[in-house]
Amino acid sequence: MTTHVKSIEDLSALVGTHLGYSDYKTVTQEQVNLFADATGDHQWIHVDPERAKAGPFGHTIAHGYLTLSLIPVLLGGVMHVEGVSMGVNYGTNKVRFTSPVPVGSEVRAGASVASVEPVSGGVQVALDVTVEVKDAPKPSCVAQVVFRYYV
Repeated sequence: MTTHVKSIEDLSALVGTHLGYSDYKTVTQEQVNLFADATGDHQWIHVDPERAKAGPFGHTIAHGYLTLSLIPVLLGGVMHVEGVSMGVNYGTNKVRFTSPVPVGSEVRAGASVASVEPVSGGVQVALDVTVEVKDAPKPSCVAQVVFRYYV
């Protein structure tokens, strides 16, 4: 269920609030291969399913940074801010890859509003995000991501 925020002024009231979870999205081998091509990271644990069968996880896994890059699209199902001219990814304050994402698994993101600060023309919002693999015992990625929303 998406949290609809009517304006950037309403964001401050959400500090400390868990916003909910996105729908699950399947991570495919094709995505992993395309990410490997885009970044030049063709490590066998990501792109060689046959070799990965004998590896530490028994299958290929997504790159950590691929997992991180899914956060903005997953968050689109968690929060939508209305009345803005644009929103931009501003960065991250902290990222940890705490558990692998097996290729073929489903991931979702949960988010809480950590802080909201005014900036020229808008606000800067820090969100505490967890990316979870369906039925896994712990999150795959824990990050504090920062977005800016402008009016």
